[in-house]
Amino acid sequence: MQENRPAPPAPLTGAKLFFATVSLSLATLMIVIDTTIANVSIPAISGDLGVSTSQGTWVITFFAVANAVAVPLTGWLIQRLGQIKLFVWSVALFILSSFLCGMAWNIESLIGFRIMQGFVAGPVIPLSMSLLLQCYPREKAGMAIALWSMTVTVAPIAGPILGGWLTDNISWPWIFYVNIPIGIVSLIVSLIVIGDRESVTRKLPVDKIGLALLITWVGCFQIMLDKGKELDWFGSPFIIVLAVVSVVAFAYFLVWELTEKHPIIDLSLFRIRNFTVSTITLSLGYGVFFMNIVLVPLWLQKYMGYTATWAGLVTAAFGIFAIILSPFVGKGISKYDPRLFVTFAFTFFSAAFFMRSGFSLDVDAKSIALNHLFQGIGMAAFMTPLNAMAVAGLAHDRIGAASGLINFARIMMGAFSASVGTTIWENRAAMHHARLTEEINSYSPVWQHTLDALSAVHIRGAGAYAMIENEINRQSYMFSTAEMFKVSGILILCLICVVWLARPKKVKAGPDSAGGH
Repeated sequence: MQENRPAPPAPLTGAKLFFATVSLSLATLMIVIDTTIANVSIPAISGDLGVSTSQGTWVITFFAVANAVAVPLTGWLIQRLGQIKLFVWSVALFILSSFLCGMAWNIESLIGFRIMQGFVAGPVIPLSMSLLLQCYPREKAGMAIALWSMTVTVAPIAGPILGGWLTDNISWPWIFYVNIPIGIVSLIVSLIVIGDRESVTRKLPVDKIGLALLITWVGCFQIMLDKGKELDWFGSPFIIVLAVVSVVAFAYFLVWELTEKHPIIDLSLFRIRNFTVSTITLSLGYGVFFMNIVLVPLWLQKYMGYTATWAGLVTAAFGIFAIILSPFVGKGISKYDPRLFVTFAFTFFSAAFFMRSGFSLDVDAKSIALNHLFQGIGMAAFMTPLNAMAVAGLAHDRIGAASGLINFARIMMGAFSASVGTTIWENRAAMHHARLTEEINSYSPVWQHTLDALSAVHIRGAGAYAMIENEINRQSYMFSTAEMFKVSGILILCLICVVWLARPKKVKAGPDSAGGH
């Protein structure tokens, strides 16, 4: 017998729908930008607070840990507090914690406020998607998801660019203060437009053991990813301990949550085929995408002579088509098979990655920007159909939990791929460096020709050797970067096969919706 569920609120129209979209999009933009905005400001923060750069990176690590713990709790928190109350309190506390981060007087206070900021930010992203779906009529569900996905896709690139500009031209506290006006506008408009769309709450018992296990395995896993490369991964006893604790806690967490009467996270969603396939495809695809948006600027800055701002600008070109084409994809997925859109997206992704694998040290900014512009054509059709497939057919009161799980998987895979990907990149570069230096000896005509050419311009001795070493480094990382691009292209092609394991229903609202979701 089907469970009786409360009727969803009616969809909005006209000005109310427009302002609801703007306010929810602003909240999403603010949160997603904040996940990357501090990355380029760590040297300035560390210097100002009198700590090492290594200590400064904890500002990023602890935000990520708190955020990763809070995201999958969204469904449970909605049932306890109500969706509007949870959204309002999350945004309000995010504004407060952003102000406190800017006012931090030492590294300990900044880390504490970043933990608070990360935790209250967690529910906002899945909640914004769930609330947008409720605001739009069933036939425009794809459009709602397209607008949401567009923000989540473009914001990670905008974060470092904005953070670098604010740090260079004003001061690092402004990377946090910039959230305050955006958050206030989002909060006020949301209260006016959707403040009366509260969901039904239930007084559920707190799954304390499940929550403790979640915090343990996610926290250990995230710290392991953030500090693994710095501590030589499994050459460090600290990393080994984190890995063992994370694996054991995760195993207990799965067993506990699948047998608990009132679990903190609704893992039963993975019994739904479309949800599982969509989540796997989205998280793996996002992992490859995120690894590249971390790797490319890093390569450009360290070995191609780009500034942080220019590295961000040339890679941000993919956002142009993502913004232009997303509304068309949103309309199309209600009429056509969403798997076709994902296949289209992954084809463009793969082609862009394979084209990048042919880059050399002579590649110019225009070519890099055009390549990312080309990738952006597929970007518009990436997240929207997968999110739509994942929630299609779900009851409206399960969409918050589903969105929380999808975003949790996406965030964790992004962190994993960025950390592991950059480690593999550096290891492959070291291997290429060793092979190139094997060719350097007094009998090598290339070596002698290079020394003679440098000597002709009065560069000799240690100066000549330093220049040659620098060039070998550049070549080594170019080879490694090209390999990473080629692997990315292959992985994306494999994901085309995975997405066709889904059996999508008509991408609209849940079956129990009268108009909203």
